[in-house]
Amino acid sequence: MSPDIAISPTMSEADPISIPSVPGRSDGRQRKPDWIRVKAPTSAGFMETRKLMRRLNLATVCEEAACPNIGECWTKKHATVMILGDTCTRACAFCNVKTGMPRAVDPLEPEHVAVAAAELGLSHIVVTSVDRDDLPDGGAMQFVRVIEALRRNAPGTTIEILTPDFRNKSEAAVEKIVAARPDVYNHNLETVPRLYPTIRPGARYYASLRLLESVKRHDPTIFTKSGLMAGLGEERLEVHQVMDDMRSADVDFLTMGQYLQPTPRHASVQEFVTPQAFAAYAAIARAKGFLLVAASPLTRSSYHAGDDFAKLKAAREAKLATTS
Repeated sequence: MSPDIAISPTMSEADPISIPSVPGRSDGRQRKPDWIRVKAPTSAGFMETRKLMRRLNLATVCEEAACPNIGECWTKKHATVMILGDTCTRACAFCNVKTGMPRAVDPLEPEHVAVAAAELGLSHIVVTSVDRDDLPDGGAMQFVRVIEALRRNAPGTTIEILTPDFRNKSEAAVEKIVAARPDVYNHNLETVPRLYPTIRPGARYYASLRLLESVKRHDPTIFTKSGLMAGLGEERLEVHQVMDDMRSADVDFLTMGQYLQPTPRHASVQEFVTPQAFAAYAAIARAKGFLLVAASPLTRSSYHAGDDFAKLKAAREAKLATTS
């Protein structure tokens, strides 16, 4: 499903959002409704992308987080590279990336990312990472090195980064990364503040919000982006409040998608939110002033990121023209 869903211009915050009941499964997880099911990846393009990632020893969040869009994206040779290894120092209740003591940072990783971007012919690349609380800078310099390698080896590729929160070191980390000038800086709030202790226990909601504010403070021209998962037990008005918080931090682009339970060990799905409910959220978000909103069951942070970057630029230009 495309993240651009037709919405009613008369939708308001008071309008109800209906959630259907979905039968359970034998393993305790809820059965996915028809609108969330995708085909298994089998295309030649998918296999070629996979071979390239293995040859360059690169991890991808597409695989590690079990993204439902991997078949579509890899067929088009779009992959979200995950730097700083494949092992995270945290254990968030929603995330399928493995937890443990990470390996040493690979000094060749930045060049490998740049080679992958060049060989895939990417016009836009998304680079994310695991949390690396074991590193003095949280891994910020590796983001800088990757951006610099991409600028050298793939100068025509626009760069979107999706960073962790750099716990207790975010200000210095953001300053370094912003100085390297990515085109889009993404950091996901993931869920509403009430659910942080159980869903994102290693993070702090307001610290993540301050990180997004810091990006804009250092460079107002960089697009900022943040995402939310739906279906974890959040209340509708809580989501609206998070939208307001994002706008207070001058976030340009909001993404919203359905949370899917990776394994029975992870947080369970509380609701399968309908496409119509996502459209209602999108209507509210646009009314609150985001430059761009992508909200659908299968929307993910980097889904259609290249197309969305072009839309972001066009939206900013239109807004500036209107202001002038």
